[in-house]
Amino acid sequence: MIDQPAPEFRVALAETQDDLRRAQELRYDVFVRELGGGGVLVDHQARLEQDRFDPYFDHLILYDDAVGKAVGVYRMLRTEQARAAGQFYSESEYDLTPLRATGRTLLELGRSCLHADYRGGTAMLHLWAGLADYVAQHHIDIMFGVASFYGTDPQALAQPLSLLHHRHLAPEALRVRALAPNAHSMDLMPEDKIDRRAAMVQVPALIKAYLRLGGVVGAGAYVDHAFNTTDVCLIMDTRMMSERQKRIYGSAQ
Repeated sequence: MIDQPAPEFRVALAETQDDLRRAQELRYDVFVRELGGGGVLVDHQARLEQDRFDPYFDHLILYDDAVGKAVGVYRMLRTEQARAAGQFYSESEYDLTPLRATGRTLLELGRSCLHADYRGGTAMLHLWAGLADYVAQHHIDIMFGVASFYGTDPQALAQPLSLLHHRHLAPEALRVRALAPNAHSMDLMPEDKIDRRAAMVQVPALIKAYLRLGGVVGAGAYVDHAFNTTDVCLIMDTRMMSERQKRIYGSAQ
């Protein structure tokens, strides 16, 4: 077995087309090759996962300089960038009227992923630390974005979706709603019938992390057949985050 060098993490915003290409290559490995997703602009020959929104987003990339590659990515869209793009990405899946009506500073998060070799360690904390700096720099009030369960059968996800609905539903003032025709209720079983342990096993690590930070979910799940996922809309009000949650959020700084 060959010893791997200790990671040397560095977080930076994409500044060039080459930077963006590195992010899109990593996204291809995770969302297309690993999870079976797709999309009209996915370039299978060049192995790039891309869409029409990429030019409008800021792309936060986690590098491991010890091996010279991008190992994590987030993309981020502020209100003024969404205006230039014509909409937030999530507005294809959710009615964001409640968030827009707050008049507060919004940031949409998406395409978050880590290279398979870096999951379960500290890599995500470094990526979050970079995100925390970005949020502070731009005075963000509310973060939101779709997060995904693998697969397109909500009934197979009845336990975790029902848990999210009963225990983590956003307050009415922030409760975005999934759009027809791909909207599905998350209220699939009574709360007292949920096996919480079994439900949490099915919840992806990223969604669990957002819940620990005080995240809540919108009403309804959205089935994204192109990406082979069932999506929920996560919302985080930075004003409501506890001091403990803020320490977790920036713990890699």
